[in-house]
Amino acid sequence: MHASAIRIDTLPVVLGAAVVALVAVAAVPWAWDRWRHRTPGRVGTTVLAVMAVVAACGLAVNSAGSFFPTLGSLLGTSPNPGEGTVADAGPDGRDLDRTLPTVRERAGAGKGSMLHLTVTGHRTGMTRDVDVYLPAAYSAPEWAGFRFPVIEWIPHFPGEPRQVATLYGLPDLLDQQIAAHRLPPAVVIVPDPNGEPRLSHDSECVDAVSGPADDTFLSADVRGWAQHALRLRADREGWAVAGWSSGGYCALDLAARHPQWFSVAVSMSGYDVTPHDVETGDLFHGRDDIRHANDVSAVLREHPSPLRLLATADGAAGDERAALDRLHAAAASPVQLTTWVLPPSGHNLNSVRTELPAVLTWLGGQLGSPVPADAPPADGVPPWPLPDPGTPGCLRGTDTSVQPS
Repeated sequence: MHASAIRIDTLPVVLGAAVVALVAVAAVPWAWDRWRHRTPGRVGTTVLAVMAVVAACGLAVNSAGSFFPTLGSLLGTSPNPGEGTVADAGPDGRDLDRTLPTVRERAGAGKGSMLHLTVTGHRTGMTRDVDVYLPAAYSAPEWAGFRFPVIEWIPHFPGEPRQVATLYGLPDLLDQQIAAHRLPPAVVIVPDPNGEPRLSHDSECVDAVSGPADDTFLSADVRGWAQHALRLRADREGWAVAGWSSGGYCALDLAARHPQWFSVAVSMSGYDVTPHDVETGDLFHGRDDIRHANDVSAVLREHPSPLRLLATADGAAGDERAALDRLHAAAASPVQLTTWVLPPSGHNLNSVRTELPAVLTWLGGQLGSPVPADAPPADGVPPWPLPDPGTPGCLRGTDTSVQPS
């Protein structure tokens, strides 16, 4: 049985863990003087009791907050990375044409299609899972001569692309928002920001010093593949990036670092600086210039670009509200910053699902519409010089090519 089939959010599981914890706690005094070797016996039962209590409390909090429904979602693993999609388009989307009958059939019912594929980056050489949502209009004959706007959606840590469909319910929400004309028909690209292993590799979407070039993959590589494989707008007014939690930080950081490619970004309950903790580790290895170049507030202040940003925070989350304060202090024209402080509801998937419709409506007011394929591109924005982290293939200086330099 795979971990993704093991539910950890059900009432029987929570109650079972609570019973085990109670028994473990009761066993400590009961066995205290019964051990032949008292010191190791006492230490062992005490440690087991503490672990059982922590596990029971964690399962209870997880169930109440709807964080991770299965053990697989907690570990970020799946026997089927295409879970939640309707067809597999193969390596680099080579089988996209074979998915079109399914896409057209669903489009006839007014539904978009979430497809699974893998992308190998031209610059980084990294291969990652990517899910792509094609709106119903994408396969409609009357839209055949149009290029579509793009939302790049970054999953939260330790998530993977499939969770945006299975946990967020994003495809159905996109169908509803587009049908209600609150969002233009947009292609949504959901790349894997971390790869494997997940729990020990929180990339924060940055080009780590002498490490993985995750930023370059998510910006240049994904963009280069998408422009080649799909009918997409090439100008920055047609590209947005969004995410929740760590995905929200990724969205702000990618947009601030690459304003030549993105015009809109959304951070749902995210932050503005790269963490240095147990999950993330030291991504910059003492390079303050690289850390500074991934500090969103610092970049907005020192390299202001015409970005339209939405950042949200839970009203009871002090760290999220502090990030909003720093962003407010840093953002000045031509940056346009919108912030929402939401009623306290916790940092969990229930909050994401509640917030998503309003976020998509906001995106609909910012993102460009499909344009004729021969439409002249909108005016661009120059890149700012990125410091070199020393990672092969990574973006550096004002290099904006999607091929390795």
